[in-house]
Amino acid sequence: MPMSTTTQLSGGSSDGRSAIDAAARQIAFTSGLSGITLRRLAATAGVSPGDVAQHEPSMSALIARTFEVLATDELQAAAADIDRSIAAGASPLETLTMLVESLLQDTHDDYNSVWADAWSLGRHNAPLAAAARTNMEGWNDTIARVVEAGIAAGQFADVAPDLVAMQFLALIDSTTAYSLVGYRTAAERAELMRRTLEISLALPVGSL
Repeated sequence: MPMSTTTQLSGGSSDGRSAIDAAARQIAFTSGLSGITLRRLAATAGVSPGDVAQHEPSMSALIARTFEVLATDELQAAAADIDRSIAAGASPLETLTMLVESLLQDTHDDYNSVWADAWSLGRHNAPLAAAARTNMEGWNDTIARVVEAGIAAGQFADVAPDLVAMQFLALIDSTTAYSLVGYRTAAERAELMRRTLEISLALPVGSL
């Protein structure tokens, strides 16, 4: 008889949990958080559905944990980029421009899609909703820090940094939703984000 193509995971092992977590992250980027199912996890990890159920009995908890890991990685990478920009002597305006450009790149689409799923699935998944709120607060603080520096340097208008940060994040989420259904072109969505921020910060057209 042919041998099984699945791998047997030892009960309760950290290796088993790690393999399932890695498979969940892969699925999240290729098929979204909603694609994380028992059968797909088993196929991706190369194990049996029973092994997945033994190591992770709650798909809701796994989805929340997967989102939290990916969202935290994304935020930490952005914060590191900002720190490097500041350390290199970039102005707050240059740093904000760098951040906008980074978030508008096609390479960031995977994270944007994961966030879109989190907003939707979080309505019925309390741990996922909590993780989304926590990461949004982290993003808000990170962006507000750049805005505060710009105000202090006289580059931005004397606005409420927290509100501008919230607006920035709302623009990202809305343009992500637009892109998922093909509403407006990528250039139009990028212009919406840039020009709205320029108006909020009293910047000349084309500053961002």
